[in-house]
Amino acid sequence: MDKQKRKELLEEYKQIKTYMGVFQIKNKTNGKIYIGSCPNLKNKWLTLESQLAMGRFANLQLQKDWKELGLEAFTYEVLEEKEADEIADKRWELKQMEKKWLEKLQPFGDKGYNKPPKE
Repeated sequence: MDKQKRKELLEEYKQIKTYMGVFQIKNKTNGKIYIGSCPNLKNKWLTLESQLAMGRFANLQLQKDWKELGLEAFTYEVLEEKEADEIADKRWELKQMEKKWLEKLQPFGDKGYNKPPKE
């Protein structure tokens, strides 16, 4: 690949917008949900699905249900997204976005897979 073409492709790549945000994985069988956040939502579901399929997802209860029920029993949905380029402190912003959804949906205990916030 010549230098000019490479330069053009690099510039095109830089122009691609990335979105950070909050997502939900829902168990269609029992209604439980898992709320998570990510600095780059592009292909996030593929990553999560791969982790779950290999038995390497951090949330053990969700992992257990996935193993028993399989992919067909779950849905993935982006609940909120923002252009990552517009945010100065992405970590702080993601925590605030996720906190809002955790408070709104309360995915704890029988309702979900998340751990309740510490008081």
